[in-house]
Amino acid sequence: MKIHTFPFTVAYADTDAEGIVYHARYLEIAERARMNWLRGHVVVGDDVGFVIRELNIKYIQPLRAADDFVVETQMVDVEAATVKIEQKFVKDKNVCAIINLKVAYLGANMRPKRIPAEFISELV
Repeated sequence: MKIHTFPFTVAYADTDAEGIVYHARYLEIAERARMNWLRGHVVVGDDVGFVIRELNIKYIQPLRAADDFVVETQMVDVEAATVKIEQKFVKDKNVCAIINLKVAYLGANMRPKRIPAEFISELV
Protein backbone atom coordinates (compact mmCIF):
# COMPACT_ATOMS: atom_id res chain seq x y z
CA MET A 1 0.00 0.00 0.00
CA LYS A 2 1.11 3.58 -0.66
CA ILE A 3 3.31 5.39 1.85
CA HIS A 4 2.52 9.04 2.55
CA THR A 5 5.42 11.16 3.83
CA PHE A 6 5.02 14.24 6.01
CA PRO A 7 8.17 16.30 6.67
CA PHE A 8 8.60 17.90 10.09
CA THR A 9 11.24 19.91 11.96
CA VAL A 10 11.38 19.73 15.74
CA ALA A 11 10.93 23.12 17.42
CA TYR A 12 12.14 23.95 20.91
CA ALA A 13 8.49 24.00 22.04
CA ASP A 14 8.21 20.30 21.09
CA THR A 15 10.87 19.28 23.61
CA ASP A 16 11.15 18.59 27.33
CA ALA A 17 13.75 19.96 29.78
CA GLU A 18 16.47 17.72 28.28
CA GLY A 19 15.81 18.91 24.71
CA ILE A 20 14.20 15.60 23.69
CA VAL A 21 10.81 15.54 21.94
CA TYR A 22 8.15 15.21 24.65
CA HIS A 23 6.42 11.82 24.37
CA ALA A 24 2.91 13.25 23.86
CA ARG A 25 4.09 15.44 20.97
CA TYR A 26 4.53 12.28 18.86
CA LEU A 27 0.74 11.86 18.97
CA GLU A 28 0.15 15.45 17.86
CA ILE A 29 2.67 15.20 15.02
CA ALA A 30 1.20 11.86 13.92
CA GLU A 31 -2.27 13.44 13.86
CA ARG A 32 -1.01 16.26 11.61
CA ALA A 33 0.54 13.67 9.30
CA ARG A 34 -2.74 11.72 9.10
CA MET A 35 -4.70 14.92 8.42
CA ASN A 36 -2.28 15.77 5.62
CA TRP A 37 -2.60 12.23 4.21
CA LEU A 38 -6.42 12.43 4.22
CA ARG A 39 -6.59 16.00 2.87
CA GLY A 40 -8.96 16.21 -0.06
CA HIS A 41 -10.70 12.90 0.73
CA VAL A 42 -14.24 13.87 1.57
CA VAL A 43 -16.26 12.05 4.22
CA VAL A 44 -19.47 10.70 2.71
CA GLY A 45 -22.71 12.57 3.55
CA ASP A 46 -23.27 13.06 7.28
CA ASP A 47 -20.79 10.33 8.31
CA VAL A 48 -18.42 11.22 11.13
CA GLY A 49 -15.48 9.51 9.41
CA PHE A 50 -12.48 7.90 11.10
CA VAL A 51 -11.92 7.87 14.86
CA ILE A 52 -9.05 6.19 16.71
CA ARG A 53 -10.03 2.95 18.40
CA GLU A 54 -6.61 1.57 19.44
CA LEU A 55 -3.14 3.09 19.60
CA ASN A 56 0.33 1.81 20.49
CA ILE A 57 3.63 3.71 20.43
CA LYS A 58 7.13 2.24 20.42
CA TYR A 59 9.91 4.74 21.09
CA ILE A 60 13.22 3.57 19.59
CA GLN A 61 15.56 6.55 19.67
CA PRO A 62 14.96 10.16 20.70
CA LEU A 63 14.32 13.09 18.41
CA ARG A 64 15.79 16.42 19.52
CA ALA A 65 15.33 20.14 18.88
CA ALA A 66 16.07 21.14 15.25
CA ASP A 67 15.94 17.53 13.98
CA ASP A 68 14.42 17.12 10.53
CA PHE A 69 12.46 13.92 9.98
CA VAL A 70 9.47 12.51 8.12
CA VAL A 71 6.41 10.66 9.28
CA GLU A 72 5.66 7.77 6.94
CA THR A 73 1.96 6.85 7.09
CA GLN A 74 0.67 3.65 5.55
CA MET A 75 -2.47 1.53 5.74
CA VAL A 76 -1.46 -2.01 6.66
CA ASP A 77 -4.86 -3.71 6.81
CA VAL A 78 -8.38 -2.77 5.74
CA GLU A 79 -11.51 -4.44 7.09
CA ALA A 80 -15.17 -3.59 6.54
CA ALA A 81 -15.36 -0.74 9.08
CA THR A 82 -11.76 -0.45 10.37
CA VAL A 83 -8.29 0.33 9.06
CA LYS A 84 -4.95 -0.50 10.67
CA ILE A 85 -2.38 2.24 10.10
CA GLU A 86 1.35 2.34 10.79
CA GLN A 87 3.23 5.62 11.21
CA LYS A 88 7.01 5.66 11.36
CA PHE A 89 9.08 8.65 12.48
CA VAL A 90 12.17 8.43 10.28
CA LYS A 91 15.33 10.54 10.59
CA ASP A 92 18.26 9.88 8.22
CA LYS A 93 16.80 6.44 7.33
CA ASN A 94 16.63 5.50 11.04
CA VAL A 95 13.25 4.74 12.57
CA CYS A 96 12.92 6.72 15.81
CA ALA A 97 9.37 5.74 16.76
CA ILE A 98 6.51 3.65 15.42
CA ILE A 99 2.82 4.27 16.04
CA ASN A 100 0.36 1.51 15.21
CA LEU A 101 -3.29 2.40 15.34
CA LYS A 102 -6.66 1.10 14.39
CA VAL A 103 -9.33 3.53 13.27
CA ALA A 104 -13.04 2.86 12.94
CA TYR A 105 -15.30 4.49 10.37
CA LEU A 106 -18.43 5.91 12.01
CA GLY A 107 -21.70 6.87 10.43
CA ALA A 108 -23.86 9.82 11.46
CA ASN A 109 -25.41 7.68 14.22
CA MET A 110 -21.94 7.25 15.82
CA ARG A 111 -21.94 3.51 15.06
CA PRO A 112 -19.37 1.63 12.95
CA LYS A 113 -20.20 1.70 9.27
CA ARG A 114 -18.71 0.01 6.21
CA ILE A 115 -15.96 2.19 4.74
CA PRO A 116 -16.96 3.49 1.30
CA ALA A 117 -15.04 1.55 -1.39
CA GLU A 118 -14.15 4.72 -3.33
CA PHE A 119 -12.54 6.19 -0.21
CA ILE A 120 -10.30 3.15 0.28
CA SER A 121 -9.37 2.90 -3.41
CA GLU A 122 -8.05 6.49 -3.33
CA LEU A 123 -5.73 5.76 -0.39
CA VAL A 124 -4.43 2.27 -1.26
